[in-house]
Amino acid sequence: MTSPVRYRARTLRRDQTEAERRLWARLRDRQLESTKFRRQQPIGPFIADFCCTERGLVIELDGGQHAVRTDEDRKRTEFLEGRGYRVLRFWDNEVMENIEGVLFRITEALSPLTQPSAPSPYPLPQRGRGQR
Repeated sequence: MTSPVRYRARTLRRDQTEAERRLWARLRDRQLESTKFRRQQPIGPFIADFCCTERGLVIELDGGQHAVRTDEDRKRTEFLEGRGYRVLRFWDNEVMENIEGVLFRITEALSPLTQPSAPSPYPLPQRGRGQR
């Protein structure tokens, strides 16, 4: 029997947003730094949009609904960081309008010189930012 989290992850993989689809096209098949990413990866009770387990990196894409969910997103980030992951957050519109800049920031985070235990240099998006 499939767990509810795994079932939800499967559904999210099937029903990707356009921003998720665009970023996944650039992350899949070890295209970035020869690093394996998984999409909609269950981690505890949460599902990470993109996860690189070998480098301990989670990438979250936030749409407009996240502008009012800052407490939930903070708790999610704390949970993931508590399990040793570094969390990068990007607005959907950042991916759509500046994919190269997003990939550059991900590449920086994948650098062996970056300490995985350091706090994320990319804090949660602020309320109102990125809304249209």
